[in-house]
Amino acid sequence: MKKSITGLAFLMVTAIGAVSFADTNITSDVIYGHKDGMALIYDVIRPENQNGAAVIYMVSGGWFSRWAPAEERARQFADLLEAGFTVIPVHHGSSPRYYVPEAYADVSRAIRHIHMNADSYGIDADRLGVTGGSAGGHLSLMIGLDSDSGDMNAEDEVLHYSNRVAAVVAYYPPVDMRIWVGPSERFPALDFAADQAAAISPILFADQADPPTLLIHGDEDGLVNISNSVIMQAEFEKQHVVSDFISIPGADHGFRGEDAVQAAKARLAWFSKHLQ
Repeated sequence: MKKSITGLAFLMVTAIGAVSFADTNITSDVIYGHKDGMALIYDVIRPENQNGAAVIYMVSGGWFSRWAPAEERARQFADLLEAGFTVIPVHHGSSPRYYVPEAYADVSRAIRHIHMNADSYGIDADRLGVTGGSAGGHLSLMIGLDSDSGDMNAEDEVLHYSNRVAAVVAYYPPVDMRIWVGPSERFPALDFAADQAAAISPILFADQADPPTLLIHGDEDGLVNISNSVIMQAEFEKQHVVSDFISIPGADHGFRGEDAVQAAKARLAWFSKHLQ
């Protein structure tokens, strides 16, 4: 279903400050696939001043992919919309029913579906960015580092298309799933076969063909230690990947207040530089 919101100013009162925007077109619940009889969806949020680039948001925390109205996502990413970026929140098959490898397979398919439909969304498939935090940061890194040009021999048309993106911003991502895999009461998505972990560990995928990637992490993160971003950045440097790493002093997992402001400004600057 397509909904147009015209002449309405949204006031974003969040950690990144107050930003208003108008004339935003929202296409909700675009179906990019099915599994177990259920639809996999994303939203397309288009500002009036579209600049042709899009930022894809991995809706994932602990590999739970919680639905929210597209209007709420529009308020969440008002700064990107104000700058002319189309914003595409992607939902994957959620924990506890599905596990991390399945979440990654879902979002990879979503990127291909976005490539397939880029023209209809008014975006350039060569100017896609991806972002997310924690589990969403992990999925963002995997999308950025593990890409291909598609398989023209596949029966499924979606698989004909690439899953490549042009820039990545990952907040406090776990980067080596070989350490995290195993039964977890808090994060049931981690209860998958250990021999699958290497295939979804970003630290093993960095190479010089990777897109420009920004890591942002708090040095007081009590859930995903900052060492994850430290070793990821070291690997980027070793592989000569265009990258940067911002450590926010005193910040814990899940940025709030001034920490969120700093991170959002850095994210916007990174996408403005590498997607324009």
